[in-house]
Amino acid sequence: MYDILKGKFLVSEDSLKNWRFILFCTLLAIVMIFCSHSAERKVHEIAKLNKEVRELRSEFVDTQKRLMTLKMESTIKERVANMGIKPADNPPQKILVLNVLEEE
Repeated sequence: MYDILKGKFLVSEDSLKNWRFILFCTLLAIVMIFCSHSAERKVHEIAKLNKEVRELRSEFVDTQKRLMTLKMESTIKERVANMGIKPADNPPQKILVLNVLEEE
């Protein structure tokens, strides 16, 4: 235990394998830290995109609601009343066109 505390395992004759193991562990730690930062970045990006999707969906519903309001007959009557256009009093009549060539 005393040799480990003094660090003799790093300077002894077979210290090369110890250094390799230490470098390997360090490399693994660096890779792990990089992967965790990358995953965290992706989680933040997904949260941001989900928030944007919710906002766009809300805007879509609001726009659809306004469109339905604008398409209502009462709204159209109000908008064209100042142009002098009003609904017809009598219903439209159906016009039949007979093909003269068929009769011959």
